[in-house]
Amino acid sequence: MKVAPKLIFLLRDPEGLVAAIADALHSNPSSSYRRLEESFELSLEQRYGIKEQKARGQLVHFIDDKGNYQVSVLLLQNYEPPALVCAISEVLAQLNCETSTLPLLLAPFVVESSKLKGQEKSLAASESKVSLYGLQIGLETDITQAMAARTQKAPSSLQIHCEPLACFLQLVRILKLPTFILIGQRTTSHSNKTSGGELQILHEMGDLLAKNTGLSFRREKIIWNPAKESKDAQEPWRALYG
Repeated sequence: MKVAPKLIFLLRDPEGLVAAIADALHSNPSSSYRRLEESFELSLEQRYGIKEQKARGQLVHFIDDKGNYQVSVLLLQNYEPPALVCAISEVLAQLNCETSTLPLLLAPFVVESSKLKGQEKSLAASESKVSLYGLQIGLETDITQAMAARTQKAPSSLQIHCEPLACFLQLVRILKLPTFILIGQRTTSHSNKTSGGELQILHEMGDLLAKNTGLSFRREKIIWNPAKESKDAQEPWRALYG
């Protein structure tokens, strides 16, 4: 799996929220990057014994006029546990073993505020401004420094009750992949959805990612139509474990 030194890692959620960022990232008009799109499919049978599913997704590369990969955007298909951790692990393992230099991973996640706990209470999101938290793993770089300056540092007592984010965080730590995770909080209230709260989060995240990777973020390309799902429909596996 060939990727650029800067890799934006997107995990598709059931509502297609974070995936909308991929559609809005484009080559900067001032650059001569060409866009290359490809799909990937990785077996989960040999490592994890899963025959029915594979790790699937899309890759978008931005390549300069010399043929060098400058930025890659990886969008991984949505999975339910336990296949979720297997799919993420397999993709990260490929990055770890097939590249001579480890790419810097930039991973945005939008999480319900109730699933982020810090200092014995939910992290408080500002009503007037989007709250973006940053988590850095591995070596500090110019890019991670710049992104840290534009985000709030996640407290050391942060507890994550969101399976995709928790799995990803644990795996990049185990594999020692240089990573900067962006965490945007979303409220569970319907009033915030109707006021465009989620779109504002996407715009803030997209602008930050584009500015630090040399890409262009086109807000008008963000297309997101939230699906109305019940809690049981979103997490049917919980019924097995309580």
